[in-house]
Amino acid sequence: MKQTSTNLTLVILAISTSLLGLSMGLIGHHKHITLITDFYSITQLLPNNVYNIAASLGFVASAVLSLASIKYARLLPLLGYLLIVISVIPLASLLGGSMWIDSLGGFPAIGAGQGVIKYAALMSIGLLFVLPNLSIITKKWLCIAPVLLVLVWIGGMKFTLLEAKGIEDLVRSSPLMAWMYNLWDLQKTSNIIGVYDLIAVAILIGSVFNPRLLIPAIAMSGAVFVVTQSFLITWDGAISATTLLSTGGHFLIKDLWFIANLILLWQVAQQAKLAHSDTLIYITE
Repeated sequence: MKQTSTNLTLVILAISTSLLGLSMGLIGHHKHITLITDFYSITQLLPNNVYNIAASLGFVASAVLSLASIKYARLLPLLGYLLIVISVIPLASLLGGSMWIDSLGGFPAIGAGQGVIKYAALMSIGLLFVLPNLSIITKKWLCIAPVLLVLVWIGGMKFTLLEAKGIEDLVRSSPLMAWMYNLWDLQKTSNIIGVYDLIAVAILIGSVFNPRLLIPAIAMSGAVFVVTQSFLITWDGAISATTLLSTGGHFLIKDLWFIANLILLWQVAQQAKLAHSDTLIYITE
């Protein structure tokens, strides 16, 4: 079970990082890279394409290492360190003002930073690969922390008109969700999605303390990210004939990392169950 879950996580990493890396290489300079280089005050030091190529190569290297780690498990720590580096660089930029919505008062109203906080999921995976001997409870929190972060933060933003308008094209494109606009207006639909996200958060937290909640927690949380991946197919703005993915597609495909978090959470939960069974056997003997 552990090997299967790890391999599935590695496949998800390989798919997401290869598409991101290749797409970044094809798309050339774009504002999301500039927002990060501006934070570090290095935008003017080198041509913009240099930073874009560096990001592209980092993702491609992650994809190659992910595939290699399926056969050579000893590469997992190296992959983990690379994922941590790739994650920390953009995550630190959240300390700057450009990631927040000024019209809503800045922090915690997150704007461009919505794509950045998704790197918390990638960092979590990296830490688990680098530190495999952490306690079960620490691993559980490490798995769910990024999921909680994005569901609370972006889910909370659903209650704002700005976010309600921002997701409209995505929701209308989806046969899984478009029907909601037939029943409710723009803001109510967004509010309902936000409420769903927050309920998923509560159940996910509860699953840490009550194993019976694990399956509904993973199902509810996972559904959010599976639906997001469906937007890659239904939303016209996600795929590009020339660059594989648009910048909007970059935003969407990063949700695969949260699916990987949930897969690893399941793996950790099974390890905990096995350890508990072994303890009971030892006691009865």
